[in-house]
Amino acid sequence: MAHDPVFGTKDPTLDYHKRVGVYAVIPDASGKRLLILGAPNHALFLPGGEVEPGETDEETINRELLEEFGVTVTIGEKLGSAAEYFYSHHRKTAYYHPATFYACTNLKKVAEPLEDFNTLMLMPIAEAAAQLKRPTHRFGVAQWLKLQQ
Repeated sequence: MAHDPVFGTKDPTLDYHKRVGVYAVIPDASGKRLLILGAPNHALFLPGGEVEPGETDEETINRELLEEFGVTVTIGEKLGSAAEYFYSHHRKTAYYHPATFYACTNLKKVAEPLEDFNTLMLMPIAEAAAQLKRPTHRFGVAQWLKLQQ
């Protein structure tokens, strides 16, 4: 059985905060663009976020999509998991960030986003795959692309 990929290098001098995330790969109706979140610092991410205590992956995706985008989706196949060690200069914290990725469909806008500081965009798949900040997110898109072939 293949191990989940781990990106980044663990620095033995840092104390890592474990932050478990769940993210969605969501194409638009054309299947040519993906829903992407642009953070205030211009970093690009897949929709999703940190799992709160007691939440299932599905509950996390549904909550995050409503907060960030005001949308609902149909959650489909699990694409896989990957982890990353990284240091957030913004938060001055070292993170160990295991993340699970899901293929989602049926994107529907149902409300205004609760968070108004992010830029929401549909980006061509190749561009999104190249520009996502986290290598784990690029992994998630690569796994999704394998399903499309």
